[in-house]
Amino acid sequence: MHLAGSGRVIIQLSEKVVEGNILCDEKGTRVAKVMELIGPVKRPFASASPLTNNIKKYIGKSVFATENSPVTTQKKFRRRKK
Repeated sequence: MHLAGSGRVIIQLSEKVVEGNILCDEKGTRVAKVMELIGPVKRPFASASPLTNNIKKYIGKSVFATENSPVTTQKKFRRRKK
């Protein structure tokens, strides 16, 4: 993981991820959200937006992608009884 000048985090991927996936550390702490994929097809890089204020703590460490993103889940709304 590398911190770019724009404030985004650049991660070299070893597995396929999609835009919108959440990246977590080994403890399950949400670290970043994948915004776009860049680079070669065989071994792409992900440009991710940090989800924590202390992103420098995670530079150089491994992160893991979660299967489902909170963005894709839909909220269930309840109607009020009258």
